[in-house]
Amino acid sequence: MKEKEQNFEDAMKKLEAIVEELESGDLPLTGAIKKYEDGMKLSQFCTKKLHDIREKIEILVKDSSGNFSTEDFASQNTDKPKNKKLKKNKKAEELLF
Repeated sequence: MKEKEQNFEDAMKKLEAIVEELESGDLPLTGAIKKYEDGMKLSQFCTKKLHDIREKIEILVKDSSGNFSTEDFASQNTDKPKNKKLKKNKKAEELLF
């Protein structure tokens, strides 16, 4: 039977539980090392999920002429934004403003 794919929320809950266990200081050294390794794997998983989601997010931008375009959220930290022109949409404008 295939194991259910882990999601971000479950991974974060497990990571928080591991942090609490490690902070308690009640684990033997070998147990603490194992928990630390598990926590690092969960941390890497969560970081990758956040990175993947960030790549998918687009920001709606309105220029001074009232035209809308989208810009990749990830490009906010780069020198070359990736704008995609949109047709002027009165309904979209009403929803946003």
